[in-house]
Amino acid sequence: MNLIEPILADAATIAAIRRDIHAHPELCFEEVRTADVVAKALADWGIPVHRGLGRTGVVGIVRNGTSSRAVGLRADMDALPMTEHNQFAHASRHPGKMHACGHDGHTAMLLAAAKHLAKHRNFDGTVYLIFQPAEEGGGGAREMIADGIFEKFPMDAVFGLHNWPGMQVGQVGVNPGPMLASSNGFRVVIRGKGSHAALPHTGIDPVPVACQMVMAWQTIITRNRRPIDPGVISATMIHTGEAINVVPDSAEIRGTVRTFSFETLDLIERRMREVAEHTCAAFGASCEFEFTRNYPPTVNHAAETEFVKRTLAGVVGADNVVPFEPTMGSEDFSFFLQAKPGCYFTLGNGDGAHRAGGHGLGPCMLHNPSYDFNDDLIPLGATCWVRIAEEWLKPGAAR
Repeated sequence: MNLIEPILADAATIAAIRRDIHAHPELCFEEVRTADVVAKALADWGIPVHRGLGRTGVVGIVRNGTSSRAVGLRADMDALPMTEHNQFAHASRHPGKMHACGHDGHTAMLLAAAKHLAKHRNFDGTVYLIFQPAEEGGGGAREMIADGIFEKFPMDAVFGLHNWPGMQVGQVGVNPGPMLASSNGFRVVIRGKGSHAALPHTGIDPVPVACQMVMAWQTIITRNRRPIDPGVISATMIHTGEAINVVPDSAEIRGTVRTFSFETLDLIERRMREVAEHTCAAFGASCEFEFTRNYPPTVNHAAETEFVKRTLAGVVGADNVVPFEPTMGSEDFSFFLQAKPGCYFTLGNGDGAHRAGGHGLGPCMLHNPSYDFNDDLIPLGATCWVRIAEEWLKPGAAR
């Protein structure tokens, strides 16, 4: 790997910041301490700071030369509402909060890049360092856009990354087109008529209606959706009843829908509603159907993806820039990619062997209570960010 030597030499200092953030996790839109740490570091390195976009977001601005061209580099800052099982020194000090997705590492990598860019400024234009809140369900990217990030800080393109456990350290995963799926939620309340369980004919039982509905929804995937268009319907919760000898009045079903395209999503939402309403009608019941669109699919732009492949091949080698198998997970960087050209890529986080003594017994996978970010990625990720900024803003380059 072709790592930038000053970044490599400073890796331990940045890793200490990462571990401090890990020990003090903050949930979406609560990243006040984390934002303070980020803003202070940027200011100490002479980088102008803008705060408050998306409530707790931080944007650092590094300028050089005379070009009006600009590029955005984004890291997310928030943690997850879960209890950490690790016992090492930098484990979470706040029960029920944990950096189980590596956003502490993403923040650290961008800080390391910021420090280098501010000191060396080997580019012509402006680099916007976007430290985003509330990726884990809060839609922090959407809120930063609503607060005018692209009006206040005009940029030609925006780039994001995520560590990826199970992928070898030193590998970059990227594709044009879909990387991650849309995330959507549904809630259906089935209204029946309660009765004694020994006299079911006197009521309208919502339980078999719920069972029929869940199974019928799967035919949308197998019979309505084109087989080559990915889609998942997951009914994950059914709540009903209070006693074993009582037919309940109602039943509630909740779950998620994931797709890579809006066309498939439109189809699934429409058919789920039709199936729900007509299934209820067939049983003499009624229902309330709610469908919430949370995060759109994360879809990379072709030109920016080729730029990332070419640029990062110079860091990790062409053989280590590998195709990424799209996943049905979701990411609110998708909102940025709807508003601006850009690319989202992954960095291998390894198999968990980096974890020191005191880690939990579980695997080092995302959203796992035994997860920990691999600090070996800090100089690699920072080098990737610097090269993307320098190459995009190379003097004389046309975009």
